[in-house]
Amino acid sequence: MDQARAVTRAVADFAAEHLSDPRVCVALSGGPDSLALTAGAVAAGLDVRALVVDHQLQPGSAETACTAAQFARDVGASAQVLTVRVTGSGGLEAAARDARYDALSAARADRPVLIGHTVDDQAETVLLGLARGSGPRSIAGMSRWRDPWGRPLLDVARATTHGACAQWGLTPIRDPHNDDPRFTRVRVRTEVLPLLDDVLHGGVAAALGRTADAVRADVEYLDGVAAEQYRAALTNDGIDVEALAAHHDSIRRRVVHRWLLDVGATEPTTRVVDAVDALITRWRGQGPVAVGGDGGHRLVVVRRCGVLKTERLIR
Repeated sequence: MDQARAVTRAVADFAAEHLSDPRVCVALSGGPDSLALTAGAVAAGLDVRALVVDHQLQPGSAETACTAAQFARDVGASAQVLTVRVTGSGGLEAAARDARYDALSAARADRPVLIGHTVDDQAETVLLGLARGSGPRSIAGMSRWRDPWGRPLLDVARATTHGACAQWGLTPIRDPHNDDPRFTRVRVRTEVLPLLDDVLHGGVAAALGRTADAVRADVEYLDGVAAEQYRAALTNDGIDVEALAAHHDSIRRRVVHRWLLDVGATEPTTRVVDAVDALITRWRGQGPVAVGGDGGHRLVVVRRCGVLKTERLIR
């Protein structure tokens, strides 16, 4: 198999479907996936500027970032190194991701950013979402295109990007975090998916990718319907119960979730959405539902005269 050609074709097909301008950025780590994407984008005729994020999490990270940038220049792209500080809550992996996307967003100018996620990454994302148990959105995976982020390689296997790099004579940079079992995603990659492939006789990553595609199409359609119903149900001081009560669970619960986000709910988990939804569908005069707050007050949802409203209660 000509793996370099397969990567180039995937990028070219993506560009023909989603892009009207050949000028793109590529998020380049120097690993095989992003390196193959960079080379493939150049080979597909795109005007590529590689953005290399230095998270400063490992000794010598600045030199590694410069090496990745030089890889991009060697294959015909321009390159820029973005140095970030990784801070914040939610764990190292989440904080690094947030810092990376913030830096990419700030540096891209008016160009879309292509990201080297493969079908294997999609499979890992679906399994992790399934384990969270938070509904279809959590197993819908990553989108191929959500302006300005593009993922041309979501149907391409990780083995193909490795092979493409070899064909192009590129030696990817090895990130030790990708082999660190402290990270849940690494264990899914190195333990769970290989076991599933063994038990189910292969093809698991591709099957999970197809599942994500199907679920995402349904989620996006239902989200669009829910957005219309949300606008129709909004009042000056809350959300009209009667306007939502007749809708199917899949629409009504989406409206509740979006409204909770808009009114400042801290974390509208499934349990919180269930409790607020019960104020609409199982009304028995129950009391307020806590949805957030801080050290000085609690944010609650109450039902008053057929309208869901928020109130702030002093602690």
